[in-house]
Amino acid sequence: MNKKWQKPLIAIAVIVALTAAGAVYWAKSDKGIPRLIMTDSQQLQIGDRVYKEQCARCHGGNFEGQLNWQTPLPNGRLPAPPHNASGHTWHHPDSYLFGVTKFGMTPYAPAGYESDMPAFKDSLSDEEIADVLIFIKAHWAEDILEHQKQVTRESDGPPGGS
Repeated sequence: MNKKWQKPLIAIAVIVALTAAGAVYWAKSDKGIPRLIMTDSQQLQIGDRVYKEQCARCHGGNFEGQLNWQTPLPNGRLPAPPHNASGHTWHHPDSYLFGVTKFGMTPYAPAGYESDMPAFKDSLSDEEIADVLIFIKAHWAEDILEHQKQVTRESDGPPGGS
């Protein structure tokens, strides 16, 4: 290879590789959300930070949720559910989990339903939302994760999903 072209070709190869890697991670699902697929450990680090800063105060530091989470409070609202096996987070497809995190419960609940779940669209990027959901899912047992992947495939369509 001509030395004159070696550096530019290497630079182009690196740019193509980085672009392809980014496209794989940030490929949007059919529902227009980032695929919730872990591609590197940095996502878990970001997800851990975001969870501690934004989610743990309600959903618990160990994903345990609030006490009596299935019993309405005096104001009629439900306490925050757990994100572990005892909760129902893993019963929902990725598009729902992403949407509730980004937009809050209002678009997904019956008319008049009130929730303490905030919308994070103005405080977290789509990437941070994806990373925190990837972090939560990384703590699920394999059978729960497989069930949630199936729910996602059925709802969000192939390929990919969680």
